[in-house]
Amino acid sequence: MTATSPGLPLAGVRVLDFSRVLAGPLCAQVLGDFGADVVKIEHPQRGDDTRDWGIRVGKTETTYFNSMNRNKRSIALDLATPEGQDMARQLVAKADVLVQNFKTGGMEKMGLGYEQLRAINPRLVYVSVTGYNRGGPEAKRPGYDLVIQGQAGIMAMNGEEGQGPLKFGIAAVDLMTGMASAQAVLAALYQREKTGTGRHVEMALYDCGLMITAYSGLEALHLGEDPPKYGNAHPSIVPYGVFDAADGPVIISVGNNAQFERLCVDALQRPDLAADERFKTNLGRGQNRAALLPELYKEIGSRPRDQLIAAMSKAGIPCGEVLGLHEALTSQRTREGGLVTEQPHPVAGTTQVLAPPYRIDGERLPVRRPPPQLGADRDSVLRDWLG
Repeated sequence: MTATSPGLPLAGVRVLDFSRVLAGPLCAQVLGDFGADVVKIEHPQRGDDTRDWGIRVGKTETTYFNSMNRNKRSIALDLATPEGQDMARQLVAKADVLVQNFKTGGMEKMGLGYEQLRAINPRLVYVSVTGYNRGGPEAKRPGYDLVIQGQAGIMAMNGEEGQGPLKFGIAAVDLMTGMASAQAVLAALYQREKTGTGRHVEMALYDCGLMITAYSGLEALHLGEDPPKYGNAHPSIVPYGVFDAADGPVIISVGNNAQFERLCVDALQRPDLAADERFKTNLGRGQNRAALLPELYKEIGSRPRDQLIAAMSKAGIPCGEVLGLHEALTSQRTREGGLVTEQPHPVAGTTQVLAPPYRIDGERLPVRRPPPQLGADRDSVLRDWLG
């Protein structure tokens, strides 16, 4: 934000991030993006597990770690020792939010459970991220994204008909849980302004994994069985998916009947398809996709991709090219949006860090701090928090 802007929404909020890997760290990172002072509590030797995942950056960071830990400071504490636990409690007394994803009962063994810390700081918003319901029979099972994708039915939804279970290319359950956790924290902080007391926010990966199934989940319940797989197509919207133009794949997403008419008449010069009674409504197109799609494949496949995209864009049809990941990250669209930043690094010189996706009053929220080196901020944290 600029010097003349009102400032970041969570400026002055203090967050302790005891979590590791993805869901918990993402929750804390979101709070940091909005201006909170986030202090990451890590083991003195190991640090966050993800400091050993992905591609090495400097001495203690990796690409995986850096994706979830911008706008944070790091302090190393051995929570297995009385000294580490005492220091943690001193910091908790000054905190507004605590995020942890230890196995159920793990924080309590160290004297850092919600009930134990509420006595120190009744205003504390305490976030527990676990694999499964903390009050259920699987409470102490470890939760991993891939396992939850299988158990929640997500892997059964992906891919083409006849294909076996397929996971998302990213840790979708972890990421959804992290974002949902941050939403819950913001709600708890808002309520605290009225009541003066904190809350215990409990998030389970399984719960969020089931939430991701969304309309497909409700269709399965309605049908009494798994709905068909459609790969890159859509179970309810036609035409919608990846189509092969003459020189490469193109995405076409027709969301309503007026768009379909413009696609046929203006972009493909096939007014007969728009006039066909079988295709005039989306429900009709879904029921008759076997008759419609071969005609669209033929027309789309005979045209160059750039020409198609230009014609469809002019007609107001949602469409786009299919890019590789590196191609997308280095594209003009990404550069103009300021979505990839170069941050100073004491060992590597510089390192690339993705920018927050949020804009407020026309300004993108900044990367105020690059992902921290392990334990590098101990002195500044103790000075700022404990004097």
